[in-house]
Amino acid sequence: MIKKEASNVARQRRHARVRKNISGTNEIPRLNVFRSNKEIFAQIINDETGTTLVSSSSVELKIKNGGNIEGAKLVGADIAKKANKVKIKKVIFDRGGYLYHGRVAALAEAARTAGLEF
Repeated sequence: MIKKEASNVARQRRHARVRKNISGTNEIPRLNVFRSNKEIFAQIINDETGTTLVSSSSVELKIKNGGNIEGAKLVGADIAKKANKVKIKKVIFDRGGYLYHGRVAALAEAARTAGLEF
């Protein structure tokens, strides 16, 4: 009998594989995305110092249903607005091992339209 690996374990392996090559710097930090079934989180990270520069989430914005595409769009626009306040224009997008589809893509497109470059 073939045992299927848990989907979150597979996601963590994909994320570790991507993180070997992606690293945020002071000039171009990393925009990381984490999604759960109910919420979505985004943060801009400087990996050289190990600090989070800006963060946003559906919990912080008090979105009633943060686990859908509309909630992801609001979080993407909010993270871009906060990034502009601290003069961050360009980031590296880290999709966190998730497919670039649905909520992750909606967050990225909303951040792009609000002014972030990646």
